[in-house]
Amino acid sequence: MPALPLDQLQITHKDLKTGKLRTSPALHPEQKADRYFVLYKPPPKDNIPALVEEYLERATFVANDLDWLLALPHDKFWCQVIFDETLQKCLDSYLHYVPRKFDEWVAPAPEVVDMQKRLHRSVFLTFLRMSTHKESKDHFISPSAFGEILYNNFLFDIPKILDLCVLFGKGNSPLLKKMIGNIFTQQPSYYNDLDATMPTILQVFSNILQHSGLQGDGASATPQKLEERGRLTPSDMPLLELKDIVLYLCDICTTLWAFLDIFPLACQTFQKHDFCYRLASFYEIAIPELESAIKKRRLEDSKLLGDLWRRLSHSRKKLLEIFHTILNEICLLPVLESSCDSIQGFIEEFLQIFSSLLQEKRFLRDYDVLFPVADDVSLLQQASSVLDETRTAYILQAVESAWEGVDRRKATGAKDPPVAEDLNGVVATAGPVSGPASHPENSERVKCLGAAAALGHTVCGVELDSLISQVKDLLPDLGEGFILACLEHYDYDPEQVINNILEERLAPALSQLDRSLDRQLKPDPTPLLTSRHNVFQNDEFDVFSRDSVDLSRVHKGRRKGESTRSLLNDKREVVAQRQRYEQYSVVVEEVPLQPGEGLCYRGDDYEDEYDDTYDGNQVGANDADSDDELISCRPFTIPQVLRTKVPGEGQEEDDEEEDEAEEEAPKPDHFVQDPAVLREKAEARRMAFLARKGYRHDSSPAVAGSPRGHGQSRETTQERRKKEANKSTRANHNRRTMADRKRNKGMIPS
Repeated sequence: MPALPLDQLQITHKDLKTGKLRTSPALHPEQKADRYFVLYKPPPKDNIPALVEEYLERATFVANDLDWLLALPHDKFWCQVIFDETLQKCLDSYLHYVPRKFDEWVAPAPEVVDMQKRLHRSVFLTFLRMSTHKESKDHFISPSAFGEILYNNFLFDIPKILDLCVLFGKGNSPLLKKMIGNIFTQQPSYYNDLDATMPTILQVFSNILQHSGLQGDGASATPQKLEERGRLTPSDMPLLELKDIVLYLCDICTTLWAFLDIFPLACQTFQKHDFCYRLASFYEIAIPELESAIKKRRLEDSKLLGDLWRRLSHSRKKLLEIFHTILNEICLLPVLESSCDSIQGFIEEFLQIFSSLLQEKRFLRDYDVLFPVADDVSLLQQASSVLDETRTAYILQAVESAWEGVDRRKATGAKDPPVAEDLNGVVATAGPVSGPASHPENSERVKCLGAAAALGHTVCGVELDSLISQVKDLLPDLGEGFILACLEHYDYDPEQVINNILEERLAPALSQLDRSLDRQLKPDPTPLLTSRHNVFQNDEFDVFSRDSVDLSRVHKGRRKGESTRSLLNDKREVVAQRQRYEQYSVVVEEVPLQPGEGLCYRGDDYEDEYDDTYDGNQVGANDADSDDELISCRPFTIPQVLRTKVPGEGQEEDDEEEDEAEEEAPKPDHFVQDPAVLREKAEARRMAFLARKGYRHDSSPAVAGSPRGHGQSRETTQERRKKEANKSTRANHNRRTMADRKRNKGMIPS
């Protein structure tokens, strides 16, 4: 006979009051053991013996109770879990108060560390058993009843799931993924709870901006009163308030990243609320301001500032990883796993997300360092042949424009250190507090920057002084010699130097140096005399480049016997040049050659590769002479005053002029005819049409008659009577007749 599930199982037991046997459900409050679970309290921050002893005593009670609970059989365990409220309060207190890895703690005592390990393991196993509906083939709960038990008794909720992910995700990822997945599978109502929780999660980012003075209370809020004090910006607020904001941000970012890393299916619910855009907008506003606020704290606690910088860097990286996880889950993975016909929606979602982020330049720049956008676009181009090239080119261009004014090589090389990975969770087999967060102080980042980085560059002079001053302004207790050594080691990158000093992650060679080391001026390896450069260098009188100089060519002062007249009378240079210029005075057209002299002139023949293409054309051979040009332009005419007058000649000329005038008169343009002519033609056509119809138009003017009051003639009266009788034959006077005709044919409803 197959075993029944626990929710349907009935057990027979003896009634303690009556002593009779009776049957009751296996899951019944009477089956719960009477045991009180004490609340958990965190270990003391200071290793005071009395506080440590109190913590160990309380933690021992909690650990023993959980061990007893885990040893119970299947039915007893579930009765205790469902009906014991003190157990749920104990588990909730542990999730709430247990120190996270990123919390600051002094090194605890060894016995505290061992107790924390024991508690951590017991709590994880308790939640793991609570999320398992089938322990064996004989001990199980039906899936539908299991989901109702979890949901109705609040054994799990969204805040608990978030805490479980951040506490136990590191090192227990496979078990935790199966555990959270089973909870959401057996009870889909948790998806609705997550959807209802999203506004609260988004409100967390708004609260951080409001407390940082970077955002108002909202558009719908009432205006701020004049007597109310404005909020302080991160640069102006006290250091302790800035510390609270950074710690809160670190907690939120780590928790969200751990949850999405364990349960990626929640990314769809996150994106329903436009989480990617809200996250990028928050990053663009808050992160630069918080970084600037930490850097400007020059004379305050350097150790605390270093811790805040490390936590802020960790938060910044987790925000970018959250964005990438959502983008990868809702866009990139479906593109790789789906067929070509169904990926267009995912590609459109990818383009839409990045199109909404183009103005967030700092976010795009930092995201492109960790997860290059060009690689994702290339993946989409390979997956789809109909990708909108215009939009992708526009997105890539926007990412490139975000790098304007920023050294991309340095930004790519200065990624967050691996220490950030040690801040994201707790291993179940190891306690959550095993001393302060262990950070490798002397770890080196491996940079693969190519030949450009191998060559390096040398900075000197004013530029080097500026870099040293930039570091010393933030860390004034450091010596210039120590800062210079750090700059030389980290390729003169002041941001990287400041980051590594604050995080105590300097190279071993730099860690051994004295931090108050003064700067020593290095002597110039090149002597001044060998480095001089001028127009006289290496000439015959340069004593710095040659050992011997012809002193006979050196004369000090004016030579004896020299005067201006003697200098002008010295014609030796003129005589030396005379023979050369005499050769230009004679133009030799033909040189008579003597026998044997042809070879000496052969090299002087003029050969310019003359182009004889048009030599056959007789240019100007048929042109008229200058006298003919005047005649051909205009025939000769005798002036009129010099002519002899011939009788009748003037009359003929006048007639000719009149004929020419008539011929030259402009002809009428019939393109636009005279309107009067057109009206006459139209009237003629109308009369012809009426004549064909047999209608004779009576154009008698007698109808008008005489003015009123003067009486009318008999002819006028007859014409008016005739017009009244025949007026229905034309114009629009037969409307009643035509209406009757339509009505008779049924065209108009009567």
